[in-house]
Amino acid sequence: MKFSMIVLIVLLALVATFAVQNPGVITVRFLQFRGDTSLLVVIVAGFGAGVLGGWLAGLPGTFRRRSEATAAARRTRELEAEIGDLKKTVERLTPPSTGKAQ
Repeated sequence: MKFSMIVLIVLLALVATFAVQNPGVITVRFLQFRGDTSLLVVIVAGFGAGVLGGWLAGLPGTFRRRSEATAAARRTRELEAEIGDLKKTVERLTPPSTGKAQ
């Protein structure tokens, strides 16, 4: 946790330095949209869109793994119950020992 906090502080310092050194306003045009904003806003918005896109792209795999884990847990419970039943069957079918050595 300490390492990740240090990395976060360094990244925020770099972003702040970038923002201070590039205070100019740029015009952004996209299809029919046109607006004036700072370069930092454009970069942060692009980064955020990329993070969101990557997260959305990873969702199907996450749901698939969760489903597989649930199915594996269910199968484990079934097999443990079967083992318990088989142990009871073995105990029932095994003749009682008389305690004498042969």
